[in-house]
Amino acid sequence: MKNIEILYEDDFSIIVNKPAGLAVQGGKDVKTSLDRLLAEIRTPAPLLVHRLDKDTSGVLLAAKNRESAASFSKIFEGGKTNRKAVKIYIAVCKGQPAQNEGVIKEELQIRGDMKKSETRFKVLKIGKIEQADDAEAACTAKAECDYSVLEIELGTGRMHQIRRHLAMTGNPILGDDKYGDFALNKKLHKTLKLKKLMLHASRLIIKEKYNIDVCAPLPEYFSLFMG
Repeated sequence: MKNIEILYEDDFSIIVNKPAGLAVQGGKDVKTSLDRLLAEIRTPAPLLVHRLDKDTSGVLLAAKNRESAASFSKIFEGGKTNRKAVKIYIAVCKGQPAQNEGVIKEELQIRGDMKKSETRFKVLKIGKIEQADDAEAACTAKAECDYSVLEIELGTGRMHQIRRHLAMTGNPILGDDKYGDFALNKKLHKTLKLKKLMLHASRLIIKEKYNIDVCAPLPEYFSLFMG
């Protein structure tokens, strides 16, 4: 399936491990997209019920028919107090958060309106970016050599929410070319050949009705920071 790994499939859904760099939905100037690839292997074509950014990898579910799509859509749209779908991410960010775990509740502007937003995080690992004999060249200051691996759970699902929230706290995701530390990203590209956004949708849990619990393995390039 053109490098698309199928993680789970039943009569209602197909869940894949989307690679970074693949757009979820086709459109102008998009030659290859996940929805088109799915349509090539399943009839009728599976229907998208949630999204991942093009540069984010990991677990993504599509429904097998319109009835299932409507059902899954309601599950994904559940409010904070009625959370029926749990989406967990792994991110590698610059520096160290002020706390080992916490909640970011900064409002985000969505289409001109400020929206309540919630991102929960837990620090899994803290490390230093060191490579060959050029460790200092990779950083503009010693603090920028620090990195943190975070486990993240969404309380809301705003556009680019994780990336924006972490940037607002001073801990942008490594490799983020929209909200990140551009100078540091450039140096990491040069010294570590880091070209990817370090954000991965690692697990999807839907307990109600479908009893789904699916994990997507981390891409190989995460090994730079997970050892």
